[in-house]
Amino acid sequence: MFSGRRVLLGVCGGIAAYKAAELARLFKKKGAQVKTVLTTGAEAFVTPLLFEALTRDRTFTQADFLSPQGGFIPHTDLATWAEVIVVAPATASFLSKLSRGEPSDLLTAIIMASQAPVLLAPAMNTNMWLHPATQENVRRLREFGYRIVAPETGELACGLQGPGRLPSPEELLLEVGYLLCEKPLADRKVLITGGPTREYMDAVRFISNPSSGRMSVALAQTAYLLGAEVHLVHGPLAVRPPKPVKTYPIVSAEEMLAAAERIFPEVDLAIFCAAVCDFKPEKSLPGKVKKETFPQEIKLVPTPDIATILSAQKRSGQITVGFALEERERLMESARRKLETKNLDFLIANDLSAFEAEESEIFLFSRERKEPLVFKASKETLALKIFAEVCGVRDQTK
Repeated sequence: MFSGRRVLLGVCGGIAAYKAAELARLFKKKGAQVKTVLTTGAEAFVTPLLFEALTRDRTFTQADFLSPQGGFIPHTDLATWAEVIVVAPATASFLSKLSRGEPSDLLTAIIMASQAPVLLAPAMNTNMWLHPATQENVRRLREFGYRIVAPETGELACGLQGPGRLPSPEELLLEVGYLLCEKPLADRKVLITGGPTREYMDAVRFISNPSSGRMSVALAQTAYLLGAEVHLVHGPLAVRPPKPVKTYPIVSAEEMLAAAERIFPEVDLAIFCAAVCDFKPEKSLPGKVKKETFPQEIKLVPTPDIATILSAQKRSGQITVGFALEERERLMESARRKLETKNLDFLIANDLSAFEAEESEIFLFSRERKEPLVFKASKETLALKIFAEVCGVRDQTK
């Protein structure tokens, strides 16, 4: 979704300006064209050369605004060029100036001359962020239609603890993607289960599997980007889910079923991506059992089949998608059987190499096709392709 897109990155004069360099690098890595604008304050913290080296494109400063050259008018030409404008960090003084509509610097003039969507990422001292004047400016800017990502809470450079930290470059990248993406899933609700479950034998020992949960997080992130309201019921994850997604952390299969059952009646689409343990100990022993007295044999009993139970409850028009991990030689036969017996609309099968992998190959089975579709890509790209097939949205990876 970033490939070839034109991103204008504005950097204001705060200590968090150094983090904007990583954001510029990520935009470039994703294939975007990036031009940078530094305010006069930003030049005290970072240099144009830094961003030009990272973006392979020109960086503009206040000097360009005051002395345009060669017929190029920076504030209007850049305003027309940009598909999206990102200001990170946005200082309190910049928010004040923009809320008043005072285009006395290049960055403010570009924003006011542009019709591109704008993302503002404030970062500042806690007391400055909480000051009524700043909060009033934020309110007004939101009314103007600008998207504002609230600062994170933590330890600040000034030594205070509280809100004021610039969100991570990865979170800002997601929010910019949201502005660039079409919203074919607007007004749709999506349930996703993800990650492994754990079934405890005593207070510290458990049965589980090596699932990282990356696929479920990629699906949740993609559904959010496409405009859906996303509910992610998950076991222990190796990656952090995106903040805008509603999360429901659980441990066991029974806890996952209980959480998913509460949400399932309200959603339009349910994707059962979790690596649920098939068995659990019949009894969980209290406390930490000494190694010398730990039972040598433990009776296992089946855990609930969440996909089967919920698919049996689905209403007309509700779509259910299952995942199956199979050994390669049994994958086709087993996947087709599970598609039917679990009453699913789609089933996505992959082999054992999918565990903890950055890139996977999937086989997407449906009731309408005799042969599965086969895709091999990163989990983020696969998530887009899955929604393209399951929901009929445009494949934005092409």
